[in-house]
Amino acid sequence: MSLFLNRRALLACAGLGSSALVLPRPGLAQAAFDVNPFQLGVAAGDPLPDGFVIWTRLAPSPLEPGYGMPRQAMAVTWEVASDAGFGAVIQSGETVARPELGHSVHVEVEGLDPGRPYFYRFRVGSERSGVGRAKTAPAAGASLAEVRFGVAGCQAFESGYYTAHRKLAEEDLDFVFFYGDYIYEGRGNRIYGGASTQENLRVHHGGEVYSVDDYRQRYAQYTMDADLQSARQSAAWFVVWDDHEIDNNWVGDIDQDDTDPAVFALRKAAAMQAFYEHMPLRRSSFPRGSALQLYRRASYGDLLDVHLLDTRQFRTDQPCGDRFNSRCAAIDAAEAQVLGQAQEAWLAQGLNTSKARWNTLAQQIMVMDLDRNPGEAFGVNTDSWAGYSVPRARLLRHIRDRRIDNVVVLTGDEHQNYAGELFIDGHNPEGAPIATEFVSTSISSGGDGQDERADQAAFLAANPQLKFRNSQRGYVVCDVTPERWQTEFKVLDQIHDRNGVLSTRLKLAVEAGDARVVGA
Repeated sequence: MSLFLNRRALLACAGLGSSALVLPRPGLAQAAFDVNPFQLGVAAGDPLPDGFVIWTRLAPSPLEPGYGMPRQAMAVTWEVASDAGFGAVIQSGETVARPELGHSVHVEVEGLDPGRPYFYRFRVGSERSGVGRAKTAPAAGASLAEVRFGVAGCQAFESGYYTAHRKLAEEDLDFVFFYGDYIYEGRGNRIYGGASTQENLRVHHGGEVYSVDDYRQRYAQYTMDADLQSARQSAAWFVVWDDHEIDNNWVGDIDQDDTDPAVFALRKAAAMQAFYEHMPLRRSSFPRGSALQLYRRASYGDLLDVHLLDTRQFRTDQPCGDRFNSRCAAIDAAEAQVLGQAQEAWLAQGLNTSKARWNTLAQQIMVMDLDRNPGEAFGVNTDSWAGYSVPRARLLRHIRDRRIDNVVVLTGDEHQNYAGELFIDGHNPEGAPIATEFVSTSISSGGDGQDERADQAAFLAANPQLKFRNSQRGYVVCDVTPERWQTEFKVLDQIHDRNGVLSTRLKLAVEAGDARVVGA
């Protein structure tokens, strides 16, 4: 025992951390931990017909400098089984958790059967992780009767509890689309102001985040939440980012503070590394400096093609000085971009060649061009597609002119539930709608929220393309069949404690071949 303690003390003095005992092995290290190193849980993502990514990150002390790990590569064993008890292990192997990547691991499991659930876990030394569950995608082109999936995002830690994630984990889903704002980058604030001063329910650790270590701590603080871990291990996730993974309202090489782009690129590089380290992403999304390949496509048999978009990295600057509820000539700038030329061409090609019954654009910012000032001077959200009229019209005209039926846009960012129909000009709609948009509310951002805001009637009257608006917290579940797309808006009565009651606020649907929103 004294030898063990002396050796541990020597390792700590050498800067190797105090949570692990490192034992020599050719090229790698093994360890006996004082604390379970799987404090951040497990996750799976980007399912294909023959497998998916499985993820974990070793961090016995996630919020401490060095997060309790030695500065050495460490062997991690993984297993995939057909049952939760691991009585029938289908595959297993060993991977390496490297300090350069925060001791995260991303295993791309292959060789599994399509369209069925599997269970996975990790082991390092004598320590085991929790058990995750993920379904493989159906075989390419397979005839499907249904796909059921969840939509979630915007989870400001300081705003409330993650009860919605706990409820999401109880759903039986084929996958979850997480639309972004996994973390918020601002400093910790015990008090927030407004009409009345209140205490935040939870407080960010540290100040605003800039370095890789800063972002790692922030991701760790969020991911340590047990309800969030439950949702991540309940189903495979497709993840994209919005703005707060880096900085509020960033686009391209521009941040909200007009930082020198070369300096902002350093922050982006740090943020993108930490994002990859904490998400179940494939090697194709490995960060390259201040760039990361995030847009990609997934197919669910003959029923659904999912086009995951990146509306931040290639976008031009927001018009009107990025002022909300604004209108200015720059909204109609011919050179404006939302997706960038390469991504826009990739999306057009994918829509043109898709043989699926339904196509969904899984993205972050609202496409509906809502009047945000009903009864006042017309204004739009300049950080949405409505602030970029030329690329917005180009996208919708392409869908209309190529007669691409059954396009549903899935969106987040707004911290509200919305459902509506898409026209070139939503305020002067002509003919049938081109596509449909469903916007999922936040997990926690915005606090408890409310069912209807005071301006509800005026807002709906000023925006005829909008069919539903709700301001509570929760998530969305989509049930897709060949004949119909149904969206279920699930909301909580409150999130200021963990006992919020979940209910279905409304079910809306779209019939195949008709983009109008109807009651379900």
